[in-house]
Amino acid sequence: MQLYKTKIQGTGKYHPDKVLTNDELSKMVDTSDEWITQRTGIKERRISDLEKEEYPSGMAERAARQAIENAGWTVDDVECILFATTIPDMMLPNTASQLQARLGITNQCACLDINAACTGWLYGFQMANSLIQTGVYKKILLVGTEMASGFNNWQDRSTCVLFGDGSGVTALEATDADGDSFVIDSIMGSDSSKRMALAMPNGAAMSPITHEILDNREQYITMDGQVVFKSAVKTMASHCATLLERNNMTLDDIDWFIPHQANLRIIETVGKLLKFPSERVITNVQKYANTSSATIPTAMHEAIADGRIKRGQTIMLAAFGAGLTSGAAILQF
Repeated sequence: MQLYKTKIQGTGKYHPDKVLTNDELSKMVDTSDEWITQRTGIKERRISDLEKEEYPSGMAERAARQAIENAGWTVDDVECILFATTIPDMMLPNTASQLQARLGITNQCACLDINAACTGWLYGFQMANSLIQTGVYKKILLVGTEMASGFNNWQDRSTCVLFGDGSGVTALEATDADGDSFVIDSIMGSDSSKRMALAMPNGAAMSPITHEILDNREQYITMDGQVVFKSAVKTMASHCATLLERNNMTLDDIDWFIPHQANLRIIETVGKLLKFPSERVITNVQKYANTSSATIPTAMHEAIADGRIKRGQTIMLAAFGAGLTSGAAILQF
């Protein structure tokens, strides 16, 4: 059986126009620009407007059309949509099928949602690579989209300062050309013993929404920040070190590192553990905050668009999220 390589053929991103700065947030909750910046590095975040259809599939449509155009595809070239999101448009149908309809795809392509929280896009990347390598699909649209703003507790300064909305989409295509782009290696994991450290426990089958839950404001995201911080640093650094070791690579072989954009302090700590030069770490958390599964594909798109990432360069990716899920990958762009 022929094994194909996975090429990133096109990328796209979308963030809502509405900006919520730290100063504006300080008027809503007991916080300040200094407090947020010192602890997270975040300066502002984007907030969806439902009247502009900036829910997950709506944001994804804008980013997907950009990725499809950059790839030189038509919408009916898409054979599979892998849609990573934590909070979908609705419980069912899945948001991938919502995106299929919005794009006007008529070829009945496969549509699958992935919920691995902030690691969702990276989980999808490994899945897409496997499907392309084995020839199951030749062209896959990989989406990372989040609208956390609708489920933020805007009275809880420990969580509401962290999250923003946005979408990143990657057009992945099979290739067998020598010297072309390909995935060198990837890894996925999860530590379920810490699964409740980052959770939204109410609103689904175990605990449907009730008037009591709403009255007590218990429908929102909850987080044990210390547990998440320590686990994030440990797992991302460990996964990257594992991939480098098993592929006989060093940090000198890596041109760019794109970590999940949750918190600038986490990113800096991971970089120090790996001894990776900060000038080769791509970040956009300052502008958009944590957009969960959208952070890596949006940061990648920006770095490709502004010329930092070039064909032939080697990129390392790492993420963590609720579950606590984690993953990493190394690819030649």
